[in-house]
Amino acid sequence: MRILYIMSNIEKYSDVLVDVELNTLAENITRLVSDAKTHLSQSINTTLVLTYWNIGKYIVEFEQEGNAKARYGTALLSSLAKLLRNKLGKGYSRPNLNNMRKFYLLYPICQTVSDKLSWSHICELITIDDDLERNFYEKECSNCLFLNTNCICQIKKN
Repeated sequence: MRILYIMSNIEKYSDVLVDVELNTLAENITRLVSDAKTHLSQSINTTLVLTYWNIGKYIVEFEQEGNAKARYGTALLSSLAKLLRNKLGKGYSRPNLNNMRKFYLLYPICQTVSDKLSWSHICELITIDDDLERNFYEKECSNCLFLNTNCICQIKKN
């Protein structure tokens, strides 16, 4: 009887040990997948922001035709939006193209924001005309003092 009792306890202990090891394995895998998702999300955001900055650059350079200032009175953004929506789908409306253009004009060096801010942050920041105020909110958002939605709400309040 005593041998059966000892064997039974060993099996229970063994089951507990397997559960702990299995749980540790699951936690390690969960952490790995979570880190990969975070990295992927950041990579996609940086690529998207850089792409939109370059689209803004192309638009400004096309508008200026090598001149210091652009020609006004053309329907460039409306015409371009129509063409791009047909070729690329949603996301290339006239207002969004205007945001890309303004983004390029306000941030001539894209690396200053591309790794730090999302496109949603940038779209809110470019609505702020005052450079000092925009720089303040840019730093607040990039320092993660505000979450994305909190940062945007804070900007809209002011």
